[in-house]
Amino acid sequence: MTITEQRTQTYGYADLPGLMGLMTGDEKHGPAATSTLDVLWVLYDRVLRVGPDSADAPGRDRFLLSKGHGPMAYYAVLAAKGFLPVDRLPGFGSYDSPLGHHPDRTLVPGVEIGSGSLGHGLPIAVGTVLGLRAQGLHDPVVWTLIGDAELDEGSNHEAIAFAGPAGLDRLHTVVVDNSSASYARPGGIAARFEAAGWSARTVDGRDHEALYAAFTAPHPGRPHVVVARVEPKNT
Repeated sequence: MTITEQRTQTYGYADLPGLMGLMTGDEKHGPAATSTLDVLWVLYDRVLRVGPDSADAPGRDRFLLSKGHGPMAYYAVLAAKGFLPVDRLPGFGSYDSPLGHHPDRTLVPGVEIGSGSLGHGLPIAVGTVLGLRAQGLHDPVVWTLIGDAELDEGSNHEAIAFAGPAGLDRLHTVVVDNSSASYARPGGIAARFEAAGWSARTVDGRDHEALYAAFTAPHPGRPHVVVARVEPKNT
């Protein structure tokens, strides 16, 4: 039984394009957001141990959105899962809407961090894992979603280099690879993480079963990265 089946649900995966269609206005970054949609759905539907009723529970899993052009899909999934009312979606990006172009953790239920500049999510995730450990919370898993272009930022490489030798096995990263990076080699992302001691899988970013298998693969004593390859036309 999936997490979705354990809750009362109104919306499913097939409804997500319609929910995204409710969000209008400038700077939607629709194609970039769409490239993250399958990853987000599989995580929230089948993997993450968090829901509207446990969004503040100390033992919840944490999801940190770092990909700055992903909020449109993120809001659609949060709405589908009951974290926020669907009727808020049409106001996306407007002056008086809590749904800004960068999610705000103080305004949107379920959001863990305020998305900002590229390269911030993975370092924050490393700190979150260490913070939870310091509090004696060893069960929560921390996930962060980044885009391949974010690997142009040095802050990510510092986090990668630290997390592997530190054995942060509660840390999970998903890289949505749509070949948009200026410097990272397309198709070679997993090798960068593996060189730093990470467990790594590369899969089709549209294949839900492949994503689920990669997300749940065992990786004792090591952080884990899943590189989700998505065709460039849907960057």
